[in-house]
Amino acid sequence: MTILLSNAEARRIFLARQGLSGPPGRLLGKAGLLQLIHDIGFVQVDSIATVERAHHQILFSRNQTYRREHLTELLETDGELFEHWTHDASIIPSEFYRYWKHRFRRKEASILERWRRWQGEGFDATFEETYERIASGGPVLSRDLKTDEHKSGGWWNWHPNKTALEFLWHTGRLAIARRENFQKVYDLTERVVPAHHHEPDVEHDAFVDWACRSALTRLGFATHGELAAFWALISPEEAKTWVETHRDELRPVAIETADGDKPRASHAFADFPQNLGDIPEPPARLRVLSPFDPLIRDRNRTERLFGYFYRIEVFVPEPKRQYGYYVFPLLEGDRLVGRIDMKADRKAGTLDVKRLWWEPKVRASAGRLEKLDAELARLAKFSGVEEVRYLDGWRGGEG
Repeated sequence: MTILLSNAEARRIFLARQGLSGPPGRLLGKAGLLQLIHDIGFVQVDSIATVERAHHQILFSRNQTYRREHLTELLETDGELFEHWTHDASIIPSEFYRYWKHRFRRKEASILERWRRWQGEGFDATFEETYERIASGGPVLSRDLKTDEHKSGGWWNWHPNKTALEFLWHTGRLAIARRENFQKVYDLTERVVPAHHHEPDVEHDAFVDWACRSALTRLGFATHGELAAFWALISPEEAKTWVETHRDELRPVAIETADGDKPRASHAFADFPQNLGDIPEPPARLRVLSPFDPLIRDRNRTERLFGYFYRIEVFVPEPKRQYGYYVFPLLEGDRLVGRIDMKADRKAGTLDVKRLWWEPKVRASAGRLEKLDAELARLAKFSGVEEVRYLDGWRGGEG
């Protein structure tokens, strides 16, 4: 029998599974941080620091006691986290490393073919030389290996050793030991990821089973396409086959959409919804999310569940932007209620609010604005600036 899940229930389930329903002021600690990242699956890394880098803001939005140094220790000292790719560069529990070995093998042939078309024959000439340089000489930054003859041209004109470093990282022979000014420091994988996370090897069917089962746990309910997309480790066809061969462990659910259209057919575990326990009510406070927050990573799912259209406009020419260069979603309780354009001015010591937009039917009440003031004050402190500054015209974008 198919279970019909209301839109409000679906939102709350997903928020809980993505770590946004816990008390944001409860002491987290280093062990709690590792558990949080394990529970949500991964945290995306991005270089843009308009207010704060994505991975820090993602974690801060879930718990305001989060400390950056704990993340650094887990990554660079303890080896309990590693950096690699899901749908994009991400911080991932090292407990999952053995499954990423399948990704390394799968990607190697396609990367070789694609990069050969990009850089031409002989692009791989320095691969082994680069590996041996690190094996004997220790960790390196890309710039350590750059020759004077090479003229930089961005990612499309990597020097040969940079190409080697990225290939060896993408295929698992190298790992990211740390970052210096956000630049990757590469080292041999066995010197970065502890040996007990490498073994045992996982055969194909067990790998697919883990990828689907762990994704469904973190999503609560999903289509086979959403299962495949969560980790970006397996194909939609593999996920579809998994669903078909595990129907005795699953049950069909229909998810009511925010716009009232036909409910979305999905899958959940057979004991759904009993396996959810009491679905917690998320904190009523207003929170600023990173544009790379896992809650909104799947833009189509965001629209279906929250009725909220969001796109990053970094690469959109300024005259064509609907909102702004780097606009942050606003979450209040279980609703996405608006978006805000702001930037940390570290020289002035201010968090500058440029523009604010509330979603249709969301009132700019005094209480809601007080919540916004409180959240921006918390975010300003976390970002290392002293005060929030509302620039002229900041309220001009209210819906």
